Parts: sequence; structure tokens; C-alpha cells
Amino acid sequence: MDYPKANLDEAVTNTLHEELLGVTKEDNKTIVAYKGAVSTLKAKFAKGFKNKKTFFKEGAELLEFAISSEPKNIEIRCLRLGVQENSPRIVGYKNNIEADKQFLLDHYKSDANKEIRNFVKGYVLLSNVFTEAEKQLF
Repeated sequence: MDYPKANLDEAVTNTLHEELLGVTKEDNKTIVAYKGAVSTLKAKFAKGFKNKKTFFKEGAELLEFAISSEPKNIEIRCLRLGVQENSPRIVGYKNNIEADKQFLLDHYKSDANKEIRNFVKGYVLLSNVFTEAEKQLF
């Protein structure tokens, strides 16, 4: 999945959105979280306030559903942190930044999946939420 590139590229966002259209809440919760994150990115590129609001609200709801289903999933928590860190203040979706940041700090080394650790590390190193000292822990 090309999710890290989607933030900067509308075409990648649109492709991912199309690929994830059929995903429902019954599917793998990590995939549901990606659908939510991609929907929030669709809001970034959408035309008109109503479309932006619809995409963002749908995306945030899917992310919250995925986290409520799997609260200890580090990949999902990282996705939400990225969305909250980069969402405009006006949408008011910034409530879990500190909790998700702490979760990543506390659980990064215990995740056995190297691909997920690399994804989390890649995000953390580019994030403005983490201090330089904290980034060294990844």
C-alpha cells in the first residue's frame, strides 16, 4: 500500500480510495483504519466545504471504530496520530495526539512485525510531535 505517498499526491490518494471502497467495518480493522485515513486525505484534496467535511467525518469515524475494536494495534494508533497531527485545527480532531504518541513510545519495540515497525519509524522521524530525543528511540 502506498499510503505514505498519499499525503502529497492526490492521484495516489484517489487510487487508494478506489481500492478501499469495498472495505466495510466487518473487514480487518487495520484495513478499515487505512480506509479511514485515506478518506481524511480525500478531504484534503476535495472541492467544496461539504465534500471536505463528508470525507473527513467518514474517515475519522472509521479510524475511531478501528481503534475501539483494536486499541492495542500500533499501526492503527500510528495512522490516527498522523491524521490528527496533520488535520486542520478547525476540524477539532486532535484529542488523542499525546495518548497515541505515548502508545507508540511504549509499544514500538515490542511489536514483532518489522514491516510495521518500519512504517511507525518512518512516520515518527518525519513527525513534529516527537522530540529529537524521542525520535532516537525508534
